[in-house]
Amino acid sequence: MKQRTITAVVAVLIFLPIVILGGLPFQLFVYLIASIAIFELMRMKKIARYSIASGITLLLMWSLMYKEDMFGGYSLPITKAEITLLAVLALLSYTVLVKNRFTFDDAGFLIISAFYVGMGFYYLIETRAADLEYIFYALFVVWATDTGAYLFGRAFGKRKLWPQISPKKTIEGSVGGILLACIVAFIYQLVEPVHSSMIVVLLVTVLISVAGQVGDLVESAFKRHYAVKDSGKILPGHGGVLDRFDSLIFMLPILHLIGFIAS
Repeated sequence: MKQRTITAVVAVLIFLPIVILGGLPFQLFVYLIASIAIFELMRMKKIARYSIASGITLLLMWSLMYKEDMFGGYSLPITKAEITLLAVLALLSYTVLVKNRFTFDDAGFLIISAFYVGMGFYYLIETRAADLEYIFYALFVVWATDTGAYLFGRAFGKRKLWPQISPKKTIEGSVGGILLACIVAFIYQLVEPVHSSMIVVLLVTVLISVAGQVGDLVESAFKRHYAVKDSGKILPGHGGVLDRFDSLIFMLPILHLIGFIAS
């Protein structure tokens, strides 16, 4: 518990100033943590980190995260759809070159991973570009959901939420996470209101709190399927990057897709 607390404090002290600073430093930081996250998924699947396939996947993910006003306004020479098609063809060709030591399943895993991680972190950059109020709203909802789920689960948890995937999570904890997220969002809206009304903010909070919990369960399902305890070891006491960002990168696309945050 002590190690976990120290790591959390250090991480927040590093992360929050970069979030507040924004711009190029924030974009580069997000690219870094997204790259670590994609390597964590490769590690779960036992795909070599230093290989042609991993290089193609990394380039695809970076392309999906890119927007023309980033890094000096350089435009990609082809569209993201064309880049994705080239990546798919390259990975499928690679299965032939290595005589199926790298399989069709591996190629599919890497393509989905590039979209899952790349688009999640792309919307992290987009949320910061929209305004600080939105990214702090999202962070507070994630943290409140996690905290509420833990506290309510410890105090009242009896009925398992999804024992085959995450045996410790309970329905009571899940509801407690949503409740605390709504309380925090209510206070945040009073102190630093976003563009929407209070009722809209609370309804959106319920939606993304649920989405964040689904994102956490998705990563738990990955880990259970591939028989690993944590996605990585970069954060002592917390695991890997995906262990910390799984909820956030699941909820942020939804905030944009429903129009709560204008891209």
